[in-house]
Amino acid sequence: MSHHRIKWSHLSLKQCALLLLVVVLISVLFVAGCQDRKPPSLPLSNVAQQVMSSTGFPLFSSSRIEPFEHHSTVLGTELAPLQMYSSAKGRVKIKYNSGEDPEFAARKGWPKKYPAPLPGSILPQKRIVAYYGNPLSKRMGALGEFPKDEMLRRLKAEVARWEKADPATPVQPALHLIAVVAQGEPGKSGKYRMVMPDEVVNQVYGWAKEIGAILFIDIQTGHDDIRAVLPRFEQFLKNPDVHLGIDPEFNLISSLAKPGKEIGTYDAADINYASGYLKELVNKHQLPPKVFVVHRFTRGGVTNADKIVLRPEVQVVMHMDGWGAPWLKRDSYKDYIVSEPVQFTGFKLFYHNDTKKGDPLMMPQDILKLNPKPLYIQYQ
Repeated sequence: MSHHRIKWSHLSLKQCALLLLVVVLISVLFVAGCQDRKPPSLPLSNVAQQVMSSTGFPLFSSSRIEPFEHHSTVLGTELAPLQMYSSAKGRVKIKYNSGEDPEFAARKGWPKKYPAPLPGSILPQKRIVAYYGNPLSKRMGALGEFPKDEMLRRLKAEVARWEKADPATPVQPALHLIAVVAQGEPGKSGKYRMVMPDEVVNQVYGWAKEIGAILFIDIQTGHDDIRAVLPRFEQFLKNPDVHLGIDPEFNLISSLAKPGKEIGTYDAADINYASGYLKELVNKHQLPPKVFVVHRFTRGGVTNADKIVLRPEVQVVMHMDGWGAPWLKRDSYKDYIVSEPVQFTGFKLFYHNDTKKGDPLMMPQDILKLNPKPLYIQYQ
C-alpha cells in the first residue's frame, strides 16, 4: 500500500473545515472516554487557593504548604502587598517586614537566656504600657500634655487596646516620669540637668496609685554621673511599685556636648552599676524584682551590650526609642534591639513625632508582629 501525505495547500477551504471538525470530534470522544481513569482531584489548602488566585497559576508541590500572613506596614489603613517566595522545596515562605523575622531573631540569640524570674516579677508574665513625660511640660510627653484625669483616661484606653490585641498577656499600666531632665544650659549645678523636687515625684506617684499603675523614675544625666544621681532616688525606688529608666541620649559626661547637640551613650559598665544598685535595694528591702528600662535608638547609644550582667533581682528592658515612619521604627528595632539581645525588649510610640509627616501611628497589632514581641510599650 502506498502512503500519501496530505498537503493542506491542495485542499479547498470547505475540505479543510470538514477535516478540522472531524479532528475536534475525535478529541472530544477521546477525553470523554478517559474520564473514568482521571486521578481524583486533591483538595487545595486555603493558602494554595490564595496563591493561585493572586498569581493566575496553579501551585504543584508534594511538600506541605506553610501558612502565611498578610503583613501590614500600617495596620488599620492598608495592607502591604503579600510578600512571599518559593523555596527550593516548593514551600511558600514569608518575606517578613524588618524586625519580624523569627529566623533572624533566632540567629541573633533569641529567645535570650536569663535567670529565672523571682516571685513578684512583672516580666514576662505581663506587658507594661506606660505614659511618658513630666507634669511640668506639655511638650515632653503624654504624661504632662493632658490634664491629669484626661491623661489617666487616655492611658486606660491604650491599656484596653493592648488587652484586646493580646488577651493572653495581662497589661500593667505605668507612668514613666522624667525625674531628672537634661537642660540646654548648665544651670546652678553646672551639670546641664534639672532634678525634679520630691513634690513632683510624689504627685505623679499618687496619680499612678489611683489606677493601679507602677511608677518609673527616668534619669537624663546631662553632664552628671549616674553614680552620683541614682542614690538621690532611693527613697522612691525602695517601694515595690517604683522602677527605673535611664536615657543614654542625654548622658554626655564623656563628650561634654550640650544636650540636644549630640547623642550620648552608656556603656555596659554604667548599666551594670545601675543594675547592681537596684539589686542591692531589692535584697535590702525584700522587694520584688525591679524593671530597668534602657532607652536606645542608635548603634552607639549602648556600647558593649554583650557585657550587660543579668540578675534575678533586675529585669532589663532594651527600649527602642526612635521616632519616624513605621518602616523606620521597625528597622531601628531590628538593628539596635533584636541584633544585640540583652533580656526583654520595649517599643516607643510618639503621638506627634511619628505622625508629623503624615504617617499613621503604629497599632498594637503591628507591634505584636515583631520578633521578639516587646513587653514594654511607652507612649510619648
